[in-house]
Amino acid sequence: MSGVIFMMIGVSIVLAFAAILGVLWGVKNKQFDDYTKFLDGTKFDSEEALNEAYQMELRRKEAERSNKEK
Repeated sequence: MSGVIFMMIGVSIVLAFAAILGVLWGVKNKQFDDYTKFLDGTKFDSEEALNEAYQMELRRKEAERSNKEK
């Protein structure tokens, strides 16, 4: 019975190591950087949605500015 537990622990360690390597590889190869996301959004979003996003960005920047002043 304990042999099965040790085997399961060993397989879990190998799978965790493989997952960590996969994430590190993705970060190294810039798999998570999506430079075209905003540009694709402008193609498919309505003008109203884009204006709302712009206003929200302005409010966020203003809030950051006011927090820095405090």
